[in-house]
Formats: sequence, structure tokens, C-alpha cells
Amino acid sequence: MILAWIGAALIGLSLGLLGSGGSILTVPVLVYLVGEDSKLAITESLAIVGLISLFGTLPYALKRQIDWRRVAPFGLPGMLGTAAGSALSAHLSGGTQLLIFAAVMLLAATLMVRPPPAPGGRSHPAWLTALEGAGVGVLTGVVGVGGGFLIVPALVLLGGLPMSLAVGTSLSIITLNSAAGFLKHLHQGGPELHWPLIAVFAVIGVAGSQVGARIGRRLPQVTLRRSFAAFLVVMGLYVLSTNVPKVLTPLPTVESRVH
Repeated sequence: MILAWIGAALIGLSLGLLGSGGSILTVPVLVYLVGEDSKLAITESLAIVGLISLFGTLPYALKRQIDWRRVAPFGLPGMLGTAAGSALSAHLSGGTQLLIFAAVMLLAATLMVRPPPAPGGRSHPAWLTALEGAGVGVLTGVVGVGGGFLIVPALVLLGGLPMSLAVGTSLSIITLNSAAGFLKHLHQGGPELHWPLIAVFAVIGVAGSQVGARIGRRLPQVTLRRSFAAFLVVMGLYVLSTNVPKVLTPLPTVESRVH
């Protein structure tokens, strides 16, 4: 279990160091280090990511570094998308969800190696912002990621926000999306959640994010992002390799074994 706690600390550290992307580690840590079922891990991930993001939002709110006018146009469609994604996940196997998750990890790695986006020169239509928010929400509901690696560039490029406001605004949106997805998963039922595990991961993650934020001020962001991207590629390929066989050759059902 020590490896699981180290994994929880890495989630928080990466969030603090990079401002986004760290929550994408939560599901792999829960599945491969804790041994949770994939569907259970995704639901627990939503709770953990939501709590870490909530506490991460507070310093930005106190410093007035959240653009609340952007939260509703992006966040409300995101909550609806998260609810829809959570409902969709009930019809997907755990292996399929992890395959989608692996693709998300590889996408995140690609975005990580790009230079930080410059603020958009002009405002984009409201419907485009809402569509982006809904799309990120669906992803959150299906695979349990916060989506900060997509939200931050969207806020900067589509909303024209400076990075100083985009990160705090993104954390507030992630909190809303995670809450919507978690409540939807609870409503759908399923395996009993391990609340002590969720609490410990959230506490370690919050503490790790504070430490990461302090360390991150002294380290070059380009090196950090490239290193994290390389790690995501390795993890993404591992998740793909371990789940493709499960999806292509699913276990026989009770009926097929009888016949």
C-alpha cells in the first residue's frame, strides 16, 4: 500500500508543479497500485479529483485569480456533458473505458510538449465555448479525468484569458464537473466505494499539490512538462497493452459457459 500513497503524492505534486494534468494519474494509481476495479476506480477518481481541485481553487479565489464570468458558460455545459458521459459509461466495459483513458493520456502527452498557448486575440462564439465545455464534461464522466489539460488551453485560446486566470478558472470548472459526474455515478449504483481510501488520497493529494506549487516556482516548466509527457506516453502504452486483449477477447459469460 506504500506504493499507492506514493502514487497519491505524485498526483498532488504533478498538479502543483504543472497546474493541470496531474489528475490523469488517479485512475492508473487506483487500478494498478491499489488494485481497484476499473469502474470503481473511475468513480473514486471523480471524488478525489473533485476534492483536490476544490482545495486548489481556494488560493486562486482569495487572490481573485478566477474569472467567474467564464465558469458558467464553460462549466454548466460541462456538468451536463459529465452527467451524459457518466450515463454512457454504464454501457461500456471497464476495459473499453481504460482504452479510452489510454488514448486520453496520449493526447495529454501531446498537449504537454507544446508551448503554453497565447491568449486568443478575439472572443469566440458562446456556442463554441459551450460545445468545448460539454466535450470535456463527457470525457470526465466516461473516464474520470478532470480535463485540465484541455480546459486551460480552451480558456486561453477560446476565452482569451491569461494563464494567471486560466488555471484557477480551470480548477473551479474541474470541481463542478467532477461533482456532477460523481453524483451521477452514485445515482447509477455499483460497487460500494472505499471512502477511507478516497479521503486519504484527497488529503495526500492536496498536501502534495501545495508542495508541488512551491517547488514548481524554482524549476523550468518546459523540462517539467516534457518529462511528464514522456511518463504519460509510457503509462498510456502500458494501459493500452494490458487492456486491448481484454476487449478483443472478453471473458465468457455464464450462459456461454453453460452451453
